[in-house]
Amino acid sequence: MSIFYIILGFLLLVVGGEFLVRSSVGLSFKLNLSKLIIGMTVVSFATSAPELLVSLQAALGGSEDLALGNVVGSNIANIALVLGITAIISPLSVDKNFYKMNWPVMMVFSFVLYYFLRNDFILNRIEGVILFIALIVFVYVMIVQAKKDKTVDIEDVDEALMETSYVMIFIWLAIGGTALYFGSEFLVNGSKEIAIKLGVSERVIGLSVVAIGTSVPELAASVIAVLKNEKAISIGNLIGSNIFNIASVLGLTAMIKPIQVMDKGVLTNDIFWMIGVAGVLIPLVLLPKKYEISRFKGLFLFSAYIIFIYLSFKTS
Repeated sequence: MSIFYIILGFLLLVVGGEFLVRSSVGLSFKLNLSKLIIGMTVVSFATSAPELLVSLQAALGGSEDLALGNVVGSNIANIALVLGITAIISPLSVDKNFYKMNWPVMMVFSFVLYYFLRNDFILNRIEGVILFIALIVFVYVMIVQAKKDKTVDIEDVDEALMETSYVMIFIWLAIGGTALYFGSEFLVNGSKEIAIKLGVSERVIGLSVVAIGTSVPELAASVIAVLKNEKAISIGNLIGSNIFNIASVLGLTAMIKPIQVMDKGVLTNDIFWMIGVAGVLIPLVLLPKKYEISRFKGLFLFSAYIIFIYLSFKTS
């Protein structure tokens, strides 16, 4: 039954996330927000909702390692798994602006998270507030920059949602909220049962099963886009997702319920993988062929992810 709960949880999170994004964007148009603002704030926050609900549900249920593992594992998967597989299928070009803003900010947030956790083995409410305020500042700077530079990547916004009625927005919001709530509950409970049956820690299940599951929608969308010869993924958007995972998901979760580090493996192993996978992007991008993630580079990233998952289970 635990496998069934996990699959059902994933499906509900995907459905809930989609409806939440649609309702949020529709409401934003009603409030006369610009497409730029909607793409860089509303969509970004809404797409982090599944991870937020899972981490919050886990933290409130006393499974802090699952909450931390979810975010750290998702950040590793976004780059090593999603970017790696997509590049293997079709090489990806990289915007020269990616290392001027998004990448350094992602690294700063990653090191700050490590410091907060390593300092006293807990991410407390004040630290959560600091992370969230820093995110707001980052988003504000990005919006200002995007208004000046039209080449900055933003999330795609469906303009058809401008015609959505308030009744439909409310229905979508209700469906999205309900699906996210039950999806997170099923996923967390199923993951706990799997951890017990396999004899591994909740941290490892969070790093692998939960993290991969929350990355599957983005991976599927990227692969389909590549196969259709459409625009695949933006490295900038993947990095932005990692920033939101740390500052929004963990920040908001810690503000509601401080996150205690139960399994020290998060600090002695996992977070270094997260920082390392993020850091290796610079040499990969600058190595010949410059500003391109080739199939070979994609294979390197994917191989690193397989090794990470293998070692996580072996050492648990």
